Amino acid sequence: MIYPGLESLIKRALEEDIGYGDITTQSLIPAGQISRGLFIAKSPGVVAGIQVSEAVFRQLDSEITFEVFKNDGEVVLPREVIAVVQGQTRALLTGERTALNFLQRLSGIATKTRRVVELIKDSKAQLVDTRKTTPGLRVLEKYAVSIGGARNHRFGLFDGVMIKDNHIQAVGNIREAVAMARQKVPHTVKIEVEVENLAQLREAVDAGADIIMLDNMGVEEMAEAVSIVEARALLEASGGINESNIVEVARTGIDFISMGALTHSATSLDISLDLVDAD
Repeated sequence: MIYPGLESLIKRALEEDIGYGDITTQSLIPAGQISRGLFIAKSPGVVAGIQVSEAVFRQLDSEITFEVFKNDGEVVLPREVIAVVQGQTRALLTGERTALNFLQRLSGIATKTRRVVELIKDSKAQLVDTRKTTPGLRVLEKYAVSIGGARNHRFGLFDGVMIKDNHIQAVGNIREAVAMARQKVPHTVKIEVEVENLAQLREAVDAGADIIMLDNMGVEEMAEAVSIVEARALLEASGGINESNIVEVARTGIDFISMGALTHSATSLDISLDLVDAD
């Protein structure tokens, strides 16, 4: 997964870890020594971010070789080799933690996402992420969500109108907020409104919202909302949704289910980098 800001992101991550230099590696490892490093899965999951890990080592040693055995999106089992990197031993040891941090974090997100997607695969509901991401890592974390099989919600404040409770409070009411947004944004931009009850839902439908987010509603209220809207707008369920209740939510007939937990609560996949002698 390569994007224009990746090089600078990796540079900052390496600077954070290396500081003035890797004093342990520089003290112990002679310049010119070559080693191989095996990325080995220690738990089952879905791989995401393998190219990011490769890019980490390339910043430290442009001559490394990197062989991938498990591409992003593929399932990996314990003790399976994900990739093999070969190059300067100093570079491998210095970049080890940064490379693993990216790979473990992104693979953990992809693994959790894939697990949740499987739970609702027999419904029409589509799983989407949120903006509850690690600062500076949003592009990568949303990429991992897509690798896991879910869809990305808006990437930021710039690519979609989301009228939330505080916007409504500041403007005065939903109808006026939707009208103002409709007048000022391009016709190609969808307008989503967050509602907390069925009265607000009806107001949002009448105002012409394209998408309505049902915030922290119970499943019975969600089902009633689906009946009220009658496909005049897309409906998104959000708030308090987890792996234990998402199937019930999906059965209401909702169009989208957003889960911040895909990114803010995913457990990193357990992966190690084991050094061996070079071929």
